[in-house]
Amino acid sequence: MGIIQASIPLFFLLITVELLYARFGRRSLYRLNDSISDLSAGTISQIAGVFTKVLLIGAYAWIAEHARVQRFLPVAAWPAGSWRASTGGIDPANIMGWCVAFVLVDFAYYWFHRVSHEVNVFWAGHVVHHSSEEYNLAVALRQSAVGGLLSWIFYVPLAVLGMPWEQFAACYALNLVYQFWIHTRAIDRLPSWCERLLNTPSHHRVHHGVNPEYQDRNYAGVFIVWDRWFGTFTEERQEPVYGLTTPLRSWNPLWVQVHQYVAIARSVWQARSWSDRWHHVFGSPGWRPVEQGGAVVVPEVSRETFALFDPAIPSALTRYALTHFVLSIPPALWLLSNAGTLPIGQLSAGAFYIVLALTNVGGTLEARRWALTAEQARLGALLIAGIALLTTTHWLAGGLLLTVCAASLFWLWAMRSAFVAPSDERMDWHHAHS
Repeated sequence: MGIIQASIPLFFLLITVELLYARFGRRSLYRLNDSISDLSAGTISQIAGVFTKVLLIGAYAWIAEHARVQRFLPVAAWPAGSWRASTGGIDPANIMGWCVAFVLVDFAYYWFHRVSHEVNVFWAGHVVHHSSEEYNLAVALRQSAVGGLLSWIFYVPLAVLGMPWEQFAACYALNLVYQFWIHTRAIDRLPSWCERLLNTPSHHRVHHGVNPEYQDRNYAGVFIVWDRWFGTFTEERQEPVYGLTTPLRSWNPLWVQVHQYVAIARSVWQARSWSDRWHHVFGSPGWRPVEQGGAVVVPEVSRETFALFDPAIPSALTRYALTHFVLSIPPALWLLSNAGTLPIGQLSAGAFYIVLALTNVGGTLEARRWALTAEQARLGALLIAGIALLTTTHWLAGGLLLTVCAASLFWLWAMRSAFVAPSDERMDWHHAHS
């Protein structure tokens, strides 16, 4: 089991603690629809990683083996690394090797993260993480499914230096695990030495802010010193408004993943020159041709006036979406835990099912009519599968599946009038809360 997968129970324990803090402190830190969207995006990201990690780690391992210019201090895979000498004492050389590796991975992450905000095609992957208008521990799990396909470029120098892929993978995972806890509004400021050296909740809140003064600041993963050294650091002076300068306004986790790529493709198609096409892909995310008004100007915003995306839907739809979100998690966890042994056909079919189920949940939270049709199709397919299972030794599972599908179809039929056409927004906008 990898470091990130092993940390999942800790993630949910800390989310529970933050929820309890919000409840007893009477602070509104979570919204159900937003949190379901966060966790859905994170689930899709993990499933996509099943298909991409082999390619990415394989490329890194090949470079480290065949194109390195020197060999890093020899260590085995974390956490079984040989940090003790053969005599049983601590081996300072290996400890130093791990520390240097961790710092170098964080340095490379700073530049990947910075470019992910400054170059549109990289932003298209990273925008997923910034698309929530909340800031809590669940948002930390809101990750891109495809952004990692480009991130490896920034870690090639580490492979050339000879850092073993096991050491790189461990340090990279620890870097991401560290970043989980800083996605919170429940912690104000830490001791001054922490604020000077490390990335903290205060620093990272700035990074997620859409306020003009907070744009493109505080890129650090673990060590905020990179921002201080390279001129991208800003202190938190007022609580930020979170989200995107052009709000996404969707709970659809599939659209969350691809919307910026679609926007880039449309801009490239409509561009009048190859220079404009180049800038739409590799320019700043805010770049626009002069005839379209030039670069986007980030407007002033405040938490008192900013309108959160919060569609008003019947409570029955919310309960349905929550129920089927919860029901989608066990098969997703099973798929992730068995990905290494499943044939590619079964793995792909399982991934398609999970993405469809979560996409339907997101559409239901917006009361979209397409979600009603897609959900009926999904349940119909499961109904057929349940009937087929009745004739096998798994008849009990088939009976349970039939019962759940039949009840869900009846539930949908009873709520069918609550689903609206895509053009009928029927939204209720709420001001940002404290």
